[in-house]
Amino acid sequence: WNPIIRDTAITFTSAEKTEAEVVAMIDTRAAVLVWDAGAEVQGFATYAQFRGGPGYARSQEHTILLGAGARGQGLGRALMTALEDHARAAGHHMLIGGVSGSNPAGVAFHAAIGYAQVGLVPEAGWKFGRYHDLVLMQKIL
Repeated sequence: WNPIIRDTAITFTSAEKTEAEVVAMIDTRAAVLVWDAGAEVQGFATYAQFRGGPGYARSQEHTILLGAGARGQGLGRALMTALEDHARAAGHHMLIGGVSGSNPAGVAFHAAIGYAQVGLVPEAGWKFGRYHDLVLMQKIL
């Protein structure tokens, strides 16, 4: 995760994650699916409630991140299929993801697996000395 934080605008945060922060994040998520190769994590997908309050209980926001060496091999599709199956089985209605507008491959990936662009937040994030748009991609389960 830290190379993506450090080297890309895929995520707008610039603060690298410690092991303790990752463990704390895992504790707040409805599901965390990890793809590993031996002792090395290749990617992960997770979701949690989109917004607070009971009216949003079935609306979940997901995150998927793959290491550079894991892209283009079907791992992302496999992780998202498993994540969607988990969310569906848990009674959730939809998944939404915020994708950096500076990550056209991420937007294309979501579109290829059935997500629709439902919103665009211009200049939502600041990183590397400039603003980046946030593209909202949603799938009704």
